[in-house]
Amino acid sequence: MTQRVLTGITTTGTLHLGNYVGAIRPAIAASLEAGVESFFFMADYHALIKCDDPARIARSRLEIAATWLAAGLDTDRVTFYRQSDIPEIPELTWLLTCVTSKGQMNRAHAYKGAVDANVAANEDADAGITMGLFSYPILMAADILMFNAHRVPVGRDQVQHIEMARDVAQRFNHLFGQGHDFFVLPEAAVEADMALLPGLDGRKMSKSYDNAIPLFEGGSAGLQEAIARIVTDSKLPGEPKDPEGQALVTIYDAFASPAQRQDFRAALRAGLAWGEAKKQLFELVEAQIGPLRARYAELMAHPDHIEAILQTGAAKARALAAPLLAELRQAVGLRSFSTAAVIAVQAKSAKATLPLFKQYREADGRFYFKLNAADGSLLLQSQGLDSGRDAGQWVARLKREGAAALGEAPVQRAEGITAADVEAALAELKQASEG
Repeated sequence: MTQRVLTGITTTGTLHLGNYVGAIRPAIAASLEAGVESFFFMADYHALIKCDDPARIARSRLEIAATWLAAGLDTDRVTFYRQSDIPEIPELTWLLTCVTSKGQMNRAHAYKGAVDANVAANEDADAGITMGLFSYPILMAADILMFNAHRVPVGRDQVQHIEMARDVAQRFNHLFGQGHDFFVLPEAAVEADMALLPGLDGRKMSKSYDNAIPLFEGGSAGLQEAIARIVTDSKLPGEPKDPEGQALVTIYDAFASPAQRQDFRAALRAGLAWGEAKKQLFELVEAQIGPLRARYAELMAHPDHIEAILQTGAAKARALAAPLLAELRQAVGLRSFSTAAVIAVQAKSAKATLPLFKQYREADGRFYFKLNAADGSLLLQSQGLDSGRDAGQWVARLKREGAAALGEAPVQRAEGITAADVEAALAELKQASEG
């Protein structure tokens, strides 16, 4: 089965090593896997949430496009586009907004962080908070669901947004699917050890903290200067140093092989000077980044070439987005009045009399599913499961295998329901899917 992988970076500034390690590198590596269909985009609508400087956004869009290409993105193999070139995305955002609860958005980390900062400053809780910031996770969900991505490479701080996208997708499928899932449920793909690269001061590397190590800006000298400013402890040359918890070591790990990591730690414990350690880190990173920087400079000198690549990518993306959006518009009732469209609606309504699986999450945080008969009465109820993915996999298996999967499924029949009732409903669903 082909897996779709999607990722993007907000176009608000110059990229740094954290962007490269946390998003660009793993996403490009994923695009080379067999059986993978990859989507890469510049999240320029997201940029408007954070930045009101048009010149900065325009410059960043160009720099980020050049960076993806310089880092080895094969645009013949993948779909590469700007978010703002796909008009179906904002329309899908509105459809998803209409099924997303405000309470869920209240729990988004970015919004809660902004509220906490306002309260700490004795300001009104919502001072300066736009609806763009508040609804950010819904736009991100639309980015992902528009192309039904299975995997989304993100930093650990973005995992919550993937979970929200799953919840919104499940809600839309439940409300409008009538037994058909319009959206797959995406999974976050986080590099186990280095999803969040620390900056110069040990906090998460971020332009807003002014602690970032630039990826290409400033050239080799700029990289060396930034690495020289990484904060370390005060141990002198010759004194044993504990590598654990050191930002310098974590950054080194992001570019080193397992053997290099082991040798570097051993040298620090043996008394390697921090100055020499920074020199070794620079040499390691420069060996990998230097060739990419040269390609980046060449691309930046020919923006028309980048534009042509992006327009080709947008056409590929819209060829997928437009048919799905047309289907979604039909599902929610935004239908044409033509005779053909009315007949299609009636045909779909006739199919809606099938038994129906429903997935949901309860207040205990666990995930459940149930099977209702065509008249809405309960046939099967699942036990609580650890993840929505587990629930979805059981639903898919029951649809695919029918009664053969009942012996292993974590379900029980509703009161008064016989095994024959359940088996008949599953057989009806299986027959409908095969037809």
